[in-house]
Amino acid sequence: MKIIILSRSRWIYSTRRLIQAAQELGHKVRVMDPLQCTLVLDRKKPRIYYRGKRLVKADVVIPRVGASITQYGLAVVTTCEMMGLPVVNSAHAIAMSRDKFFSLQLLAARNLRIPRTLFGRDPAEVDEKLHILGESMPVILKLVEGTHGVGVMLAESREAVRQILASFWELGKSIIIQQFISEARGKDIRVFVVGGQVVAAMRRNAAAGEFRANIHRGGVGENVQLSEPYIHASLRAAATLGLGMAGVDLLESERGPLVMEVNSSPGLRGIETATGVDVAVAVIRHAVNYAMQAKEEVP
Repeated sequence: MKIIILSRSRWIYSTRRLIQAAQELGHKVRVMDPLQCTLVLDRKKPRIYYRGKRLVKADVVIPRVGASITQYGLAVVTTCEMMGLPVVNSAHAIAMSRDKFFSLQLLAARNLRIPRTLFGRDPAEVDEKLHILGESMPVILKLVEGTHGVGVMLAESREAVRQILASFWELGKSIIIQQFISEARGKDIRVFVVGGQVVAAMRRNAAAGEFRANIHRGGVGENVQLSEPYIHASLRAAATLGLGMAGVDLLESERGPLVMEVNSSPGLRGIETATGVDVAVAVIRHAVNYAMQAKEEVP
């Protein structure tokens, strides 16, 4: 089977592992940098040219679209879909996951527990916003679009909240305010969901002096066995956003699992290292099964 991986570089750890897994399973794999794709639309079928040559055939596409190229990356994924290529994560699903507030709206609508979250743009009503959120400090401030913990801030006073919000609003950035879950104690759980199954899970522990547990921020991962509520929340979160492959981030709270975020291009290094699970093989097997099902559905 011919597999295309959309990635900025074949030397990125996650991309390299997917290549290795695909080859070990006997598949052909090609890495395409989305930024080197030229997209053509006309009255005939849409086309993609990669480095000057037309893309003619592939069995399945695995998008690894980073946040820095979201807009163009989504255009490439959409064109692949228009060409009839099976895509593991659709452009629509990726776009929903990239918008933090919209994705939380969808999760809340499905009755999934999330941290209490507030979204507003009027700088004159900061006190009212904090009152609605709950009077306790600190609070978490997040850019609506961000990844690897970038754009996530801890505000420990009302004045800090005002200053951060004012600064970002002046730059035209959208910020959400979120309840700080103190009992999580600088830890969260990353669950890797593939094809409607949990394939691996790790608890991430924040580095000293850091409140974000992301591996990219110095967090350390350890293998964790999930209880049924955490498995259920992870699977429902991925399904709600329509993601065939997802990294679901959960907080351990007194109320049970809280879905913090759903990542459509989760990294493999941290979770494979922490758990010893060959996540790359699980992703490739899912992609192949997905492609085979797509062929069966063609009339």
